[in-house]
Amino acid sequence: MTSEFGRTVRRWRDRLEPAAAGLPAGQRRRAAGLRREELAGIAGISADYLTRLEQGRATSPSAQVVEALARALRVSDAERDLLFGLAGHAAPGRDVVPTRITPSVQRLLDRLGHTPVAVFDASLTLLVANAPYDALMGDTTRWQGCERNVLWRHFVGPGGRVAYTPESATVFEETTVATLRLTASRYPDDRSLRHLVDQLASRSPRFAELWDADLPDPMAEASKHKTIEHPTIGPITLDCDTLVVATDDVRIMVYTAAPGTPDAERLELAVVLGTQALVE
Repeated sequence: MTSEFGRTVRRWRDRLEPAAAGLPAGQRRRAAGLRREELAGIAGISADYLTRLEQGRATSPSAQVVEALARALRVSDAERDLLFGLAGHAAPGRDVVPTRITPSVQRLLDRLGHTPVAVFDASLTLLVANAPYDALMGDTTRWQGCERNVLWRHFVGPGGRVAYTPESATVFEETTVATLRLTASRYPDDRSLRHLVDQLASRSPRFAELWDADLPDPMAEASKHKTIEHPTIGPITLDCDTLVVATDDVRIMVYTAAPGTPDAERLELAVVLGTQALVE
């Protein structure tokens, strides 16, 4: 028998119009809502697992899956709490790092649909990235677990496309570790965050060294240049601005280039080529 969780997800999937989820409406839709594979792709789970959830054959989704589905379905706060309850979880409280993307932040992302944008939580774990960001940085939907964390990818692996000089690498490492340390002080009861810190310290001597060091203010640089080593286009130097939504404790990272510059042309080409590759 289909579980109430599965029935609810199916019902909310059917009511969500593709345009509201940032998808083209298409010409041959039998219903107004999202297709199962579309919701699965937005939520970062497999279509087969979503099928089993909706049919009641999978009945114990993790809190991370519930959060991802709530985010993809663009539900209200009350509906999000209901979805957690139906899955047998308590909705995350104030003592854990927020992973909620509010409707207002989602609308901002929608308006930047042609600009590489990604949203990170306070632990610098990727919550969502748009298609231009994936085209620039690689397909983030393939990143799982700790791989979605900025510090993990840098200190443990597999790395990324941002090129660093020795000096800029030092600034990046000190800034990100200081940011994570402040986050840990704000959310001391978050077990997932403690586990991330423990794993980083055990796997990376450099992280462990910095974790115990006297580091500069992590907010000293709110904007900086970054050079992206794109595998097809080559190096692209961009402005990277991080916007902090204080009430939600999330960070919106935006990559842009001055209009009319060679880097702007390279960025546009990278987005076009990358978006085509992701669709194929």
